[in-house]
Amino acid sequence: MINRISNLFSDSAKGNMPNVAGGTPSAQRIRLQGIRKQALDTGRNRLLVTGVIFALGFLVIGARLVDLTVFEYGGEALLAATNPRQPAVSGRANIVDRNGIILATSLPTTSLFADPGRILDPAAAAEKLVKVMPGLKRAEIQKKLTGKGRFVWVARNLTPQQTFEINNLGIPGVGFQRGEHRVYPHGRAASHVLGLTDVDGRGIAGVEQHFDHALRSNYSPLVLSIDLRVQAMMASELAKATKEFRALGAAGLVMDVETGEMIAMVSLPDYDSNRPDSMQGESGFNRVAKGVYEMGSTFKLLTIATALDTGAAGMRSRFDASKPIEIASFSISDFHGKNRWLTLPEVLIYSSNIGAAKIAMKIGSDAQRNYLAQLGMLKKPAIEIPEIGTPLYPARWRDINTMTIAYGHGIAVTPVQMASAVATLVNGGMHMPVTILKYRGKKRPVGKQALSAETSRQMRTLMRLVVRRGTGKNADVEGYLVAGKTGTAEKMVNGRYQEDALISSFVGIFPADAPRYLVFALLDEPKGNKETFNFATGGWVAAPLVGQIIRRMAPLMGMPPSGEEMKRKPGHPLYVAAGEGKTAKRGRRVAAN
Repeated sequence: MINRISNLFSDSAKGNMPNVAGGTPSAQRIRLQGIRKQALDTGRNRLLVTGVIFALGFLVIGARLVDLTVFEYGGEALLAATNPRQPAVSGRANIVDRNGIILATSLPTTSLFADPGRILDPAAAAEKLVKVMPGLKRAEIQKKLTGKGRFVWVARNLTPQQTFEINNLGIPGVGFQRGEHRVYPHGRAASHVLGLTDVDGRGIAGVEQHFDHALRSNYSPLVLSIDLRVQAMMASELAKATKEFRALGAAGLVMDVETGEMIAMVSLPDYDSNRPDSMQGESGFNRVAKGVYEMGSTFKLLTIATALDTGAAGMRSRFDASKPIEIASFSISDFHGKNRWLTLPEVLIYSSNIGAAKIAMKIGSDAQRNYLAQLGMLKKPAIEIPEIGTPLYPARWRDINTMTIAYGHGIAVTPVQMASAVATLVNGGMHMPVTILKYRGKKRPVGKQALSAETSRQMRTLMRLVVRRGTGKNADVEGYLVAGKTGTAEKMVNGRYQEDALISSFVGIFPADAPRYLVFALLDEPKGNKETFNFATGGWVAAPLVGQIIRRMAPLMGMPPSGEEMKRKPGHPLYVAAGEGKTAKRGRRVAAN
């Protein structure tokens, strides 16, 4: 059989094909050639189909890539995706100031954990770990490594070097978990605005807490109304004044009177958001939004505005301030009073408590309370941070309350409320919601009309007179038409007012003819010095502070000095009532209230 097959192939090689199927050799050759051709054609067709399928696949993939990168997201998105300045997407959105400067961001970090059940030698492992991280205590680490659980945190937020060194130790039972660490690049700047997060990245104070959900679910930055430049400048000036006058603390803010935006908000002492332990005690207390104070004479602005708006008094109205008011065992007197009849402008210029009390009685308790409510003084401001103080005022509004509230005693509000109310007085009478977020619109946001535009115009002029001729002289800045009002109030300690414990403040606006910014500064228990003749009232310690802030911030905000005074018409009732044109007496400047 084998020989037969061998002979068959031998004959085939010689070209002699035997007739194995009973046919002739020529027919058999034609048949084999047909089978070979059919096999070649089949293989060629299969390769062609396979090539077409692969080509179609690559074509589909290429078309989808073009669609994704060009048509679906657009050219701008493509540029943004390739822009090296774009930050990497993180789990918690950035917080930026109004100019785009990063105030808070999240950086990738590594944390060290352990499975105590897999630790072979806890003492040796603790010894090795402490050598890499000297800040840890050996006994505490060893206790964690000998616990009964299967998971325990050993250290959070390791540096890359620490991660490298611990990994090289090769300790069984320890591992790393990637996460994020919230970082505040500017340290203490705006700490009471920003707040901070806990170790798990959840907000526990400030806008970090108020917008916690949005920051964790939205990759777009949270844009605040704060201007970091103004914030830092105000913090610097408040710190200087606190040190100079040995105050317990200070509060200051800058507000855009047209939009209600907070441009700066500073509370001292402050803390470093990168160090949660620095938030303890007074440092964590937000004096601007949480602290409630009797503001003193700044409330006279609200009293006079109410009188003008209701028609209870006019510019030529006069009030007897020649002697104190005795009521219900209380005595209302003036600080360095004029002891004579005063016109309504003079009541404000010379900060007369007696005059303000008598104006309030002409207004009436109901109207006074209604206007204070319209100006936002009787409820919490709706600013976007959780640390908000509740105003304090009498449950029963009697005549004595009406009189004392007229000059800022018997009612306690936050600096945010005070600033918001004064902004309403000067911006045309529109009460704007206070906000810590940047306003993106082109038009003025919608507010509520609380006063007439004419009353607002009169108040701007009166406040300018306070700075030109009254208790606010130390706040004047040449070329910027500063207007404002001083405030001095005795603090209540154990139910009694303390003469040597003052809350001294000043609220200023500029430029007075077309107000744009409001600046407020408050010092808690300042002490007078040689430069202030030992006075610690608002006119001596807070007014010059606000003046210095305006002097520094105005050029920063693109506002060059104009050198022009507000236009005055000779014989105008306001200026006549204020004594304009009279010869000023030369001599030592009296203490400003």
